[in-house]
Amino acid sequence: MRVFRLGDHGSEVLDVQQRLAALGYALAPDELAGWFGPSTEAAIRAFQDLRHLRVDGLVGPDTWMQLVEAGFRLGDRTLYLHAPAFRGDDVRELQRKLNALGFDAGKQDGVHGQRTDLAVREFQRNVGEEPDGMVGLHTIATIQRMRPLEDVPSRAVVREGEELRGMRGSIEGKVIVVDPGNGPADGPEEVREAMAASVAQELAGLGAKPEILHGDTVAPSDRARAANELGASLCVSVHLGGGVPEASGPTCSYFGSATTYSPAGRRLAELILEELEREFGRRGRLQRLTVGMLRETRMPAVQVEPLVATNELEASLIDDEGFPPRVARAVAGGARRFFG
Repeated sequence: MRVFRLGDHGSEVLDVQQRLAALGYALAPDELAGWFGPSTEAAIRAFQDLRHLRVDGLVGPDTWMQLVEAGFRLGDRTLYLHAPAFRGDDVRELQRKLNALGFDAGKQDGVHGQRTDLAVREFQRNVGEEPDGMVGLHTIATIQRMRPLEDVPSRAVVREGEELRGMRGSIEGKVIVVDPGNGPADGPEEVREAMAASVAQELAGLGAKPEILHGDTVAPSDRARAANELGASLCVSVHLGGGVPEASGPTCSYFGSATTYSPAGRRLAELILEELEREFGRRGRLQRLTVGMLRETRMPAVQVEPLVATNELEASLIDDEGFPPRVARAVAGGARRFFG
């Protein structure tokens, strides 16, 4: 899809503004005719920050998808296993409540997939209802009567943590997806492709089976689906986004929102960040994100931004021909330690 930004006009911008207004964001009256002005950009940034998205003020695929999803509340529609899957905040709330009650609905990603369907049917059986997987007003009312707690760790997080503790072995033979991102927001294509190729080469040298995602699509859900179909053990997205010039150092992101996160994704992000900090001598940061490549992949997944392209000093490191191999050593080293 087209990326919308400050200064754009049109019916698509008006659609974005109407969705923002419905969510309670205040927009300047003179912008409500479909002009992407300063108040629209400020509202987008606030929305992105709340949803744990990249805060850049741009309406790309991830931001647009979550704007649409934010318009659904639990009970607005009947939910069930469907192709394409239902997506929305109503699904996310259903997953949260089921997980809090001890029924493993999987990652709270807002996508009504197989695991969520199984959790619904298990819940229905436990309360003596027909286990048909249909989440209508009756099933929702039954869930609400169970008073699921708000602040308990979900069954999905507990399960993934247990799996992580038992995840020991070698990186040899493991299929690892390397995603170079897609689109200008992810950084210059030639640098991303060079980093991905170097990471794949380094992983292959450790005995892993790297698979680089290619293609012209920018839809995060399509790239995540491709990674899932490969049956990968890990997924690493290498980006080179910009930022304020004062920003510096590597950023490693894993799936996480205000209410949930991926324990395995966090562990992988921690290990790769340690290796990047050692390689470049720059302090970095961990970050929770709900972008499609992290929330819709079924394996531990991370998004890696080795340095900040808009930082003058780090830009010179990025321009050096030795930059991609240095990134590759750090990423592969973190992946090896993850399995070890």
